[in-house]
Amino acid sequence: MQAARGKALIAVATLLVLAGCAGNGTPQLMNLRTGEGPDEFGVLPAKPLTMPQDLSTLPEPTLGGANLTDAQPLDDAIVALGGKPGSAGGIPAGDSALYNHAARFGVEGNIRSTLASEDLEWRRDNNGRILERLFNVNVYYKAYRKQRLDQQAELARWRAAGVKTPSAPPRKPDEE
Repeated sequence: MQAARGKALIAVATLLVLAGCAGNGTPQLMNLRTGEGPDEFGVLPAKPLTMPQDLSTLPEPTLGGANLTDAQPLDDAIVALGGKPGSAGGIPAGDSALYNHAARFGVEGNIRSTLASEDLEWRRDNNGRILERLFNVNVYYKAYRKQRLDQQAELARWRAAGVKTPSAPPRKPDEE
C-alpha cells in the first residue's frame, strides 16, 4: 500500500513538472507582463548589393566606416518626404518649412524612454485580474481596448466631412 502511494505521488509530481514545462502557445510579444516588446527600429533591411560600372570609383574602405549597403533610415525618410539627404550642417534650407511644421508643438529628445515608461505604467495599472495573472492569460487587447481606433467610424467621419480618402476601400452601394 505504501509503495503504491509512493509511486502515485511520483507520477503526479512528474506530471506537474512536465505540465509546468509546456508552453501555452500565447504569443510572447503580446504578453503584457514581460515588459519587453519588439524594437521596431532594431531590424533594418540591407540595401541590395550592386556592381558599379567602374571599379575605380569605389571608395577606400575605412575601419568603422559606413558600407554602401548599410541602411540609412534618416536619409531614406528625408528622401521620402521630398528632401535632399546629406546636407552639411543640419536642416537644408528647402526643408526648413517642413521641419518647422513638424516641430511646431515642440520636440522632445527622449521621446522613446518617455513613451516606454508611460506604457509600462499603463500596463502595470491594467495588468488583469488575479486569475489572469496567475494563469498567464493574455490581456493585451483588453488593456488597450479604450485606445483602439474604430476604422470604419473614422472613415465615415472623414467622408462625411468631405475629405477625399483615396487609399481607403471604395464606398459600398448602401453608403451612397
